[in-house]
Amino acid sequence: MKNLKFVIGIFTLAFLTSCSSDDADIDTEYPIIDITGANAFPIQCSTIERGQTFTFKAVFNDNVALGSYSLDIHHNFDHHTHSTEVTTCEMEAVKSPVKPMLFINNYTIPDGVKNYEATAQIAIPADVDPGDYHFMIRLTDKEGWQTLKGLSIKIL
Repeated sequence: MKNLKFVIGIFTLAFLTSCSSDDADIDTEYPIIDITGANAFPIQCSTIERGQTFTFKAVFNDNVALGSYSLDIHHNFDHHTHSTEVTTCEMEAVKSPVKPMLFINNYTIPDGVKNYEATAQIAIPADVDPGDYHFMIRLTDKEGWQTLKGLSIKIL
């Protein structure tokens, strides 16, 4: 009986130690969108001209590995908000859209990368409504954590 309790105790201890997990291996950190660099564009309150192409530039970082990012430009003629910035921009009067710009595109990041300088060429059609727009940056890491940066911009 004494040997049976000892054997059961050994198996229980072996089972419990084999099932424990190492929390240090779990990624629980959000990725970082950095638009503070001198070449970053757009930033809060940037202006962009219709009929022009501009280059989106930002730096992305993650503690383990980046996944992908998406960019979204849509009108803010009704003054809704997604802004993640402290600074507010001067806005035009509320208006109804006639031919607003809508841009949504997904981008891949090479596998295993922790730091990435993102660039993308974006053309603004010459015939879109000028006015207040939102420029949304969504960054997702390999684990699925997502960071959102919402900027207010103006298309002239």
